[in-house]
Amino acid sequence: MSGDDLREYDDYARSGLDRSGQAEAFDAIGDRYDEAFPHKEGQLAAGAWLAESLPPGSRVLDVGCGTGLPTARQLAAAGHRVTGVDLSPGMLELARAHVPEATFHLADLADLRDGRLGTFDGIAAFFSLLMLPRAEIPHALRMLRQLLRPGGLLALSMVEADVDDYAIPFLGHSIRVSGYLRDDLREVVRQAGFEILGESSPAYAPASTDVPPEIQIFLNLRRAA
Repeated sequence: MSGDDLREYDDYARSGLDRSGQAEAFDAIGDRYDEAFPHKEGQLAAGAWLAESLPPGSRVLDVGCGTGLPTARQLAAAGHRVTGVDLSPGMLELARAHVPEATFHLADLADLRDGRLGTFDGIAAFFSLLMLPRAEIPHALRMLRQLLRPGGLLALSMVEADVDDYAIPFLGHSIRVSGYLRDDLREVVRQAGFEILGESSPAYAPASTDVPPEIQIFLNLRRAA
C-alpha cells in the first residue's frame, strides 16, 4: 500500500464518527436480529455467488458479520477460510457459536486499514457500509479494494435510499444509516476501483420490526486492475 493510500486511510479513521452507540444497539438486539430478519433470499443468493465463484479454500472476509448467519456459515460450509469482523461483542459471541470453524475479530472497519488481517480472495459486506456516513463510504470501499488480492471479489449490499447518516428506529433502538439511489451507488463503486459483474434489487419486508419495506441492492464486484 502506497504512502498516499495510508494517509487516505488514516484520514478515514480520524473522520469516523463515534460508532459505539451502533455497537451497543446491536449488543442489545442480539439474536432478535435473526428473528426479525428470517428470510434473506437476496443475501443468500449473493453469498452463494461469492462462495461458488472463488477457488476452494479461498480466504474470505465477512465485514459486519453480525451473528454469523447466514453469510459466514454459508462461506465456511462451502469450504472457504472465513474471517469475520464486527463492532458488537454480543454479535461476535453468537457468531463464534454459530460458526466455530471461522475466526472472528472485534474491530471497526477503519481498524483494518493497516492490513492487520492480511489480504483476501473475497469479501462480503452485506449492509455494513450503510452504517457509515456517506463521506466515509468511498474511503471504506477503496480500503476493501486494497484488502483484496488482484482480481478478488466483493459481494456488496446496500439499501436503496437517498439518505446520509439518518437516524431510524430499529428493534427498539436507534441506529444511523446512509444509502444511495442505485445509479449513484454504481458510480461510487466504480470510482472506488471495482468492476460490476452482476446486480439484483429485491424488495424486502422485515418480519417483526418497525422498519418499513425496503429495496435492497446487491452488487457482485471484482477488483479492477
